[in-house]
Amino acid sequence: MIKTEEDILKLIQSDEWMMEIIKAAYALDLPDWWVCAGFVRSKVWDALHCYTIRTPVPDIDFIYFDSKDISEEKEKQLERRLLQLYPQAPWSVKNQARMHVVNNVPPYKNSIEAMSKFPETATAIGVRMNEDDKLELATPCGIQDLVNLSVKPTATFKTSSDRLIIYEKRLKKKNWQDIWPNLTVFHAEGVIS
Repeated sequence: MIKTEEDILKLIQSDEWMMEIIKAAYALDLPDWWVCAGFVRSKVWDALHCYTIRTPVPDIDFIYFDSKDISEEKEKQLERRLLQLYPQAPWSVKNQARMHVVNNVPPYKNSIEAMSKFPETATAIGVRMNEDDKLELATPCGIQDLVNLSVKPTATFKTSSDRLIIYEKRLKKKNWQDIWPNLTVFHAEGVIS
């Protein structure tokens, strides 16, 4: 059973593929970096569904925070470097110091604040390796929704009708309940499915 952050860290540490991804990300030595979102969320949901085969992730979300160079080209250069380090992964690199421009919101202070603005609470999670080769989790929305198999909008998406529309479109597109049938999905109008 997965109930604590420590349980999640042990789950990740026991996964050779995930550790290879994290080590490749660590090798870039970027400020305030995390491998996040579906990379962690899907692993937890797979484990809670007792799946023995990994559910494929469409991309590996790698974020960092560097206000010195917020060019999209820099992100593409980093993706190419990661592909050299680990070519089997579908890397998606985003500098969170730039994403406020893309999302038309005030600037983020750091990567963890940016994660807190992701659409779903269960997706607002990241992992990285520190200088002591130990894993760390970032959980700006906590882990309760994640480990309780609940899909809910983050505060940012809950308080904006425009963002709730985006949240609902994501739910429809992702169709997570077909993959993980034990999920409880909370919709914008308070409807639970």
